[in-house]
Amino acid sequence: MSHAALATLEQKLDELIRVCEQLTEENRRLREEQHSLKAERNALLDKTAQARNRIEGMIERLKLLEHEV
Repeated sequence: MSHAALATLEQKLDELIRVCEQLTEENRRLREEQHSLKAERNALLDKTAQARNRIEGMIERLKLLEHEV
């Protein structure tokens, strides 16, 4: 294999390694973002459930007041 062909192959391998490293980093970042978004979603679901429970409690109290009148 000629020196030029080896140099070309080396450049292609270097580029492939660089792309692989970029993809690995992007994958790591996306996994972190996914974990963060899942945690945020769970927190929002909890807040929604708490709000629903409070509203349902208020409705029940209003119904009791309505029957007392």
